[in-house]
Amino acid sequence: MKASHLIARRYLFSRKNVSLINTLTLISVAGVTVGTALLIVVLSVFNGFFDVIKSMLLSNDPDIRIESAEGRSFAVTAEMEQTLAGIPEIAVKSPFIQGKALVAHRGRRDQVVVVKGVEPESFSKYADLEALMYAGGLDLAVRGSLPGILLSDPVSRSLRLNIGDEISLLSASGMRRALTQFTGPRVSRFEVRGIYDMSQVIDEPVMYIDIAAAQRLFDLRNEVSGLDIRLVDHNRADAVKRVLERDLGDGFRVQTWYDLQKPLYDVMNLEKWGAYFILMIIVLVAVLNIVGTLTMVVIQKKRDIGLLRSIGFRKKDIMSVFLRQGWYVGLIGGILGGAAGLALSWMQDRFELVKLAGAESFIISAYPVQLQWLDVTLVLGGSLLLCVLASWYPALRAASIEPADAVRNE
Repeated sequence: MKASHLIARRYLFSRKNVSLINTLTLISVAGVTVGTALLIVVLSVFNGFFDVIKSMLLSNDPDIRIESAEGRSFAVTAEMEQTLAGIPEIAVKSPFIQGKALVAHRGRRDQVVVVKGVEPESFSKYADLEALMYAGGLDLAVRGSLPGILLSDPVSRSLRLNIGDEISLLSASGMRRALTQFTGPRVSRFEVRGIYDMSQVIDEPVMYIDIAAAQRLFDLRNEVSGLDIRLVDHNRADAVKRVLERDLGDGFRVQTWYDLQKPLYDVMNLEKWGAYFILMIIVLVAVLNIVGTLTMVVIQKKRDIGLLRSIGFRKKDIMSVFLRQGWYVGLIGGILGGAAGLALSWMQDRFELVKLAGAESFIISAYPVQLQWLDVTLVLGGSLLLCVLASWYPALRAASIEPADAVRNE
């Protein structure tokens, strides 16, 4: 063991007696431990909420969406089909038509909603809308001359709709044609086949109909609003996006699952890292205590430092002694805090110790937890770095002591 190691340990953890320096050292270690543990737990909770919201959104959102960059619709050509077929990461592709329409039911208050036309077979392969339904099912076929429609819970409550009721939809293009051609508006009639509840995530109500009915409603003929794509691994979305942007050209806009809900995801990430920097203040308080502790050690051991210099220790060797003391405090606090943070996170994930207030109205009953080793590394690394930086000033002060001055002052 190097002499600097031995001296640093002896200065910091002297066993002869319990002094003020020993007490301040323990306080510093405790501060780093508490701060590190809290950071790991809080970041894990943020990760857990992010994962819950992400899983809810991905139950309906695609991994990648392709839309026209120049207009509201486009035709799926054989060349595009060939391009998509050449990408092995693509598992499912589902065309859709989306637009706004006016919905009315038995003369009650009209309401503007978003209508999305889908192919039921391909849509059910990537969207888990069936799991969100509490009435009816995913049935959009024509029965008794009426095609089916799926409603969100807010719309069904607002218009007092139930399974089997008939509603009418009028698109903007239909209203424009009625005004310009002086004819009655062409209204499309549908039968309510299912009601789903996704109000916790989606604020704007969405109605689902068959894509053929949507083409008639929005007068798009053989065109679509876009293509929804499900990948074998959604983590490959960014890589596939770059390939599609290169192969399809500037005429198309390609968005990943993150891009589709970017404001929400960005806010959640901002909150997470904001909490990281705020909670680092706890570690910073402990770090400031290290500065005072090591400065007192320098003053107390001034004669020893002078003797070390006189027997051949260089300035950088003296600095190393005090830098290692900060390293030891950060290492011990980081190990203890990391172990405590990991244990608390595991216990919350396993036993759900802390429940959510009002959990009966949410999809989870306790605070979710998801550990990410990158976060743990950043927390431990940040705490250790602050401790080493805190010991820099005392180390410089100790290295500036001259042997003659130290002995003369004694």
